[in-house]
Amino acid sequence: MKNFILKVLDKAINIKRIDSEDYICLTDMVKGIENGASLVEKWLRNKNTVEFLGLWEQLNNPKFNVEAYNEIFNQSGLNRFALSAKQWVDKTGAIGLIAQAGRYGGTYAHKDIAFEFGSWVNPTFKLYLIKEYQNLNLLLSDKRLKEWDVRRILSKVNYTLQTDAVKKHVLPKFSFRKLRDEWTYATEADTLNLVVFGCTAKQWEKANPDLKNQGLNMRDAATLSELAVLANMEALNAELIKQGMVDLQQRKPILHQAAKEQLARFNASDINNKFSKLEHLQNPKYLK
Repeated sequence: MKNFILKVLDKAINIKRIDSEDYICLTDMVKGIENGASLVEKWLRNKNTVEFLGLWEQLNNPKFNVEAYNEIFNQSGLNRFALSAKQWVDKTGAIGLIAQAGRYGGTYAHKDIAFEFGSWVNPTFKLYLIKEYQNLNLLLSDKRLKEWDVRRILSKVNYTLQTDAVKKHVLPKFSFRKLRDEWTYATEADTLNLVVFGCTAKQWEKANPDLKNQGLNMRDAATLSELAVLANMEALNAELIKQGMVDLQQRKPILHQAAKEQLARFNASDINNKFSKLEHLQNPKYLK
């Protein structure tokens, strides 16, 4: 086991590398925030959080106790429901969260889960956390960095949640051929492309043949502001579907207005320039 530390907006965030996987300290992420000590358990009480954690475990943990998870999920959302990281691990055999005492103790989460927690607490802080995490991997010459791109991590998990929502709530329950499934997902994806980028993927490829020939797509060429908004729109779209708004035409104006407002806020905060400045930071000492 190796320990590292990130400096994110003047906060020291501890990271443990366990079996080649990185676990980020959620406790450190909420230090200095009012009632920060209780935020982790508040997040764990959220029904959407329990659903996300269950999905992550089923994708990554063959020993995950699904029956115990179902019992917890059915209780989540009730006023009396409470859940700690230790209880979650003890009851389900989860590997995504670690509750640890002693030096460098606290609640740690696999990086996928920690980024999701960051979105819930403060999306801007999450972006800086991701960037510093990328810098750490560069410093350590981590081979996994070739497979991990800060531009795509922003939307990867939310896109999975969106396609799952489409499968459950939009597609009829009888069988479709693969082409029909792909058409449905493309329609959802292109709606988000339109509200965020102003064009469909095919329209972008037609206008950018050189970039297409290099194997790039519109999301690879997007700004950080656009990708941050895209991630939020994917989450909003999934939530609208779950609430029963299965008609895509009904969701379009809601998504369009939300994207317009968020793009304006991100552009006003000049977040792209702030990230470019981080690129020129001299190598900090991350290793403990």
